[in-house]
Formats: sequence, structure tokens, C-alpha cells
Amino acid sequence: MMVVIAICVMVSLASGFYIFYLPGKLYLGPEKTRASYLRERKDAVYENLRDLNFEYKAGKMPDADYQSLKSSLQDEAATLLAEIARLESKDASTPGRAKA
Repeated sequence: MMVVIAICVMVSLASGFYIFYLPGKLYLGPEKTRASYLRERKDAVYENLRDLNFEYKAGKMPDADYQSLKSSLQDEAATLLAEIARLESKDASTPGRAKA
């Protein structure tokens, strides 16, 4: 009985170590900037526009829904492009700062 308890404790400790151990150095990836987030969002909106166009041409979507969704996605894309342009012009005018 004591051996079974010892084995359970060892397995629990090993499992806890495996789950919660953090190595000394963690690579968290590149730092996200507002401009990089906006570029990713712009790419997603453009992909959604392509998918929407495909669905409409395939006859899976009524004209009114297509026009409404297309208009909203185009408005979002225009907003994103304006924000990206604003950030890039701000970065270009700030001396000593690299573009993101």
C-alpha cells in the first residue's frame, strides 16, 4: 500500500513539474505594434471581401445582403488603410525611429 502511495506522489510531482516548469528563456515572438496589427486586420478584411465576392458569384447570397456586407467591409478597409497611412507618416516624421 505504501508503494502505491509513493508511486502516486511521484507521478503527481512529475506531472506538476512537466505542466508548470518554465525554462529560463522563453521566446515570445516579435513584438506586436499597432501598425502590424492593422496590416493583419487589413489582410483579413481583403480575404473576407474575396470570399464574399465568390459566394455572391456562386449564387449563395442575395443581392441586398451582398451589397450591405460589401459596403461594410469596404468601409472597414478604408478606415484601416487611413490608420496605417497615419501611423506610417508619423513614424517617418519621427527622427531616430525605425519603421515597424
